[in-house]
Amino acid sequence: MTQRVLWVAAVTALSGLAAGAHAVDGPSAQQPGRPPNIVLILVDNVGWGEFGVYGGGALRGAPTPRIDKLASEGLRFLNFNVESDCTPTRSALMTGRHPIRTGAMQSVPAGLPQGLIPWEITIAQLLSARDYATGIFGKWHLGDREGRYPNDRGFDEWYGIPRTTDETMFPSSPGFDSTVVPLPYVMQGRKGEKVRNVALYDLEMRRRIDADLVARTNDFMRRQVSLRKPFFVFVPLTQVHFPTLPNHEFAGKTGAGDFADAMVELDYRVGQILDQIAALGIADSTIVFFGSDNGPEFRRPWRGTAGPWRGTYHTAMEGGLRAPFMVRWPHHVPAGGVTDEMVHITDLFPTLAHVAGAAVPTDRPIDGIDQLDFLLGKQPHSNREGFVYYIRTEMRAAKWRNFKMHFIWEEEPNAGPKVLESPMIFNLIQDPKEETDIAASTRWVIGPIQKMVRTFQESLKAYPPIPPGAPDDFVPSRPVR
Repeated sequence: MTQRVLWVAAVTALSGLAAGAHAVDGPSAQQPGRPPNIVLILVDNVGWGEFGVYGGGALRGAPTPRIDKLASEGLRFLNFNVESDCTPTRSALMTGRHPIRTGAMQSVPAGLPQGLIPWEITIAQLLSARDYATGIFGKWHLGDREGRYPNDRGFDEWYGIPRTTDETMFPSSPGFDSTVVPLPYVMQGRKGEKVRNVALYDLEMRRRIDADLVARTNDFMRRQVSLRKPFFVFVPLTQVHFPTLPNHEFAGKTGAGDFADAMVELDYRVGQILDQIAALGIADSTIVFFGSDNGPEFRRPWRGTAGPWRGTYHTAMEGGLRAPFMVRWPHHVPAGGVTDEMVHITDLFPTLAHVAGAAVPTDRPIDGIDQLDFLLGKQPHSNREGFVYYIRTEMRAAKWRNFKMHFIWEEEPNAGPKVLESPMIFNLIQDPKEETDIAASTRWVIGPIQKMVRTFQESLKAYPPIPPGAPDDFVPSRPVR
């Protein structure tokens, strides 16, 4: 039995998509034969329990009316799963492959080899080949040198940061030496051109950057609509990654501190994008995906919440795996739906390819599973029953249906991973805090989970993983036929 569907509203007008989408009435009608626009907003380290529709919002001192409304207009996920931290999640999203395969397994300081090698194929490359205009406005974290920037990896244009937001604290840190550690910059680049530094990414710019990212996102959408060109815009915003500092316009707005102020700003920024989509008259022909890249922020005083789940990012606890996620596509994705069916971040790669009429690569393992029919309400269940979960090169856990099996136990980052002689099993419906090991009474679950693990490990033998820090010209060995 697969995961339960709590409620999904009635399906309306589901007949067209990708290469044969039907037209709908109104100013934002989708032209026959034209694929939809795709807007993918990914926020940074926002836990499952932060937004109002996930039990947070006003309870956390930060109402989120725009994001809550977006959730009501489409399908909201209770069991959407990500990777352990920023870089591996982005790698999984861009390639449809678990980061143990791509070598992009963890965040790496500036100046060291990191990110995706050119051999990897990104979703932006697939969509660009289908004549989509492609833009990214925000955090990349998949390569910080020529050949690995977003404008080298399928995006027509990019404005944002190559790595991460905690670097904004570097310039003001006592003893910081810019001769050994480069200053962080906001960068800009276009396809076929070199990137350039446009602003120092310091604590002041940290407060301002999301406003800039949204303004550029809206400008990109306006330009593509005027050109009558379908577009894919990826908006990886920087809130609420530490240091969690709001724009000056929002500082003190909630009276509940910087974290709540930053959440209210985040809600406002998402609303600005949604308002622009409405003003352009393209709401019906635009899929909006919204979610978080990780479980909640771990570091105090900016620590977030995963709601009923235990743990934060950088762990295999359920609070680290599950993230908020929702999809809106009027007249295609039924409105008002809530599901606890299992979906993984890798699934976006084949699903978006299907939407655009693109074929996924067949010369490498793709871990993502096409979920389009499930999103459209054409089937009641997800196409996924489970997945393996790595932190760097260690398989920490595996999820299957309602169960989770831990092979290595670590409740908090840096608590010290403990290899378990006997893996622990938890029923996540009955025990969301993962407090009661049921391995002795539910040993039958070990069989299907170990089969899933074995299948994955055999694929790693057949297609050896790309080593972290591999050079640009690295080409993975192919299996012997």
